[in-house]
Amino acid sequence: MSTVAPPPQESSDSTEVPELKVVTDATCTFCGCVCDDMELTVQDNKITKAKNACVLGKAWFLNHHIEDRPDATIEGQPASYEQAIERAADILSNAIYPITYGLSDTTCEAQRVAVAISDWIGGCVDTTTSVCHGPSGIAFQEVGEVTCTLGEIKNRADYIVFWGGNPAESHPRHFTRYSLMPKGQFLPNGRKDRTAVLVDVRKTKSARAADIFLQVKPRSDFELAWAMRAIAKGVEIDPSIEEQTGISLERLTEVVEGMKAAKFGVILFGMGLTMTRGKHLNSEAILSLARDLNKYTRWTAKPMRGHGNVTGADNVVTWQTGFPFGVHLGRGYPRFNPGEWTSSDLLARGEADAALIIASDPMSNFSQPARDHLEKIDSVVLDPKLSETAKTATVAFTTSTYGINTTGTVYRMDDVPIPLRPAFDSPYRSDYEILKAIEKRIREKQLNGNLSS
Repeated sequence: MSTVAPPPQESSDSTEVPELKVVTDATCTFCGCVCDDMELTVQDNKITKAKNACVLGKAWFLNHHIEDRPDATIEGQPASYEQAIERAADILSNAIYPITYGLSDTTCEAQRVAVAISDWIGGCVDTTTSVCHGPSGIAFQEVGEVTCTLGEIKNRADYIVFWGGNPAESHPRHFTRYSLMPKGQFLPNGRKDRTAVLVDVRKTKSARAADIFLQVKPRSDFELAWAMRAIAKGVEIDPSIEEQTGISLERLTEVVEGMKAAKFGVILFGMGLTMTRGKHLNSEAILSLARDLNKYTRWTAKPMRGHGNVTGADNVVTWQTGFPFGVHLGRGYPRFNPGEWTSSDLLARGEADAALIIASDPMSNFSQPARDHLEKIDSVVLDPKLSETAKTATVAFTTSTYGINTTGTVYRMDDVPIPLRPAFDSPYRSDYEILKAIEKRIREKQLNGNLSS
């Protein structure tokens, strides 16, 4: 809800003061925590205060401004929305092997339309999950997931393992709002009632908050998790495990026994686990460890997600196609094969002939062969900022920023949907509006083509 402060008293020598607006219970969409207790002060279409926001959230809100850019550009030249939508529809409907990529920084409503467009044109739909927690998505299909919400962690988790992540810097409010510090229904003393373990290849700022720090040797996460599984099951482990992982058998046994004695435990794992040697096998080992520990007590495992609505992208693509990312729709039904139909691989091999990029910047983080090919093909880009990808786009739309200017739904990292309360309007259209217009025009072209034939 929003409240408007009373107008200032008139005075003979005063100048006009811009209207002051306070938006309560706003949602921060910077990271996967999706904190929904922001109190934003807005003056003259600029956020001047962001109460309750962390350092990353404050940067997200306070540095936001409406850029003075054309509504859209075609080959770098200003164009109207109507002209750009027509050109975008031409590019996508005439493509033989189009890809749709991004989706992690937009609303679920826009994500649904993007999947629909991919279906109509028979292309591939992929999300940024394929270059971050994609291995976890594969692992979920292999061994399942013992899951919980962040609220359950806050109220119940007395033993928390952070593995391959640095929440103190990547998710600053996770410690204070969801995991380590808050007082919960069954943990009235907050931090004093919890044991925290950090597993990482180096000491980070998060290590200062942990009771136990296990410095695992690089590329040995799988061996460490598998050894912990064996200890939990009572299987004898060779002491040489220390040479492999850098952690002694005695230390490992101590940690596993502590995990077995917990009332409610959770393993929160990051990209330090999924993007090292082993990849999806590492995630499978962690998920299996959590499953095994349920023989003794209650244990869960959750990935620490980065972008504000990357979890929503996984959910939307999954409920629409049955798979979370890297989905090929060219045969009229969905097929899933990471490495073959993921965008970075398709582009690197030079296979895609058109691209729809939504709220993402692959020109800044894909491999050089993928970027070279993306620059050669026709692309349609939706982004509030003039990103590197937008600079090379055939058609580039300037969009409003979700959460700040646009309403809708996003998913927190624990799969809980959260509504957005925008702070102020943008002169630019939302991703959803543009994608709906593109979808409508594609369908009109397809129907007209069928009638004429």
